[in-house]
Amino acid sequence: MLDSALRKWMDAPLNLAAKLFPQKVSANSITIVGFLIGVLSFIVIIKGQFTLALIFLAINRILDGLDGAVARRHGTTDLGGYLDITADFLLWALLPLGFAIHSADTAFAAAVLLSSFAMSMTVFLAFAVMAEKRGASTSAQGKKSLFYLAGIAEGAETIGFFAFVLVFPHYFIPAALIFSAVVYISVLGRLMVSIQQLKEPENGQN
Repeated sequence: MLDSALRKWMDAPLNLAAKLFPQKVSANSITIVGFLIGVLSFIVIIKGQFTLALIFLAINRILDGLDGAVARRHGTTDLGGYLDITADFLLWALLPLGFAIHSADTAFAAAVLLSSFAMSMTVFLAFAVMAEKRGASTSAQGKKSLFYLAGIAEGAETIGFFAFVLVFPHYFIPAALIFSAVVYISVLGRLMVSIQQLKEPENGQN
C-alpha cells in the first residue's frame, strides 16, 4: 500500500548511489550478497540477537533497493528479475521461522504468518504469470521484471512489521497474528482484482 508513495523519494538517492558502482559489479551480485546478509538476520534471530538481526535486515533492504537501481543503470536481465523476487520471498519465509526456532511459544503465530505469506505469494505470482501472457504492465511501484499487483500488505508494510518485532520481540505473537490478518485481507483484495481483470478478454479477442 505504501510502496508506490515511498518509491517517489527512494528512486533518486538509489539511482545516485548506483552511479558509484563500476560496471563490473553486477546487480545480480548485489542481490546475492544482500540475500546472504538477510540469511544472517535469520541466524541471529534464532540466537535471540534481535538488534543485530535488525541491522542485517536494514542492510539487506538497502542492497535490495540498490540492485534494482544498478540493474536499471547497467541493464536488466530475466535472471536478475528472477533472483530479486526469489530472494525477497525466501527471506520473508525464513524470518518467521527464525522466531519459531528461537522460541517454541511463537510457533503457532509464526505458522499463521507463514500461511498468510504463502497465500499472498501464490496470488501475486499467479496473476503475474497471466499478466505476462496478456502483455500487461505497470510501473506504479517502479520498473519491475514482472507485473506487480498492489495490495494492502506490500514490501514497506512487511519491512515495518519485521522492524517492529525485532525492536519489540516480546510482542511477536500478537503482532504476527494482527499482521497475518492484514495479509489475508490483502490476499482477498488481490483475488478480487485478479478475477475482475482476468474476466476481461485478452487484447484482440472477442
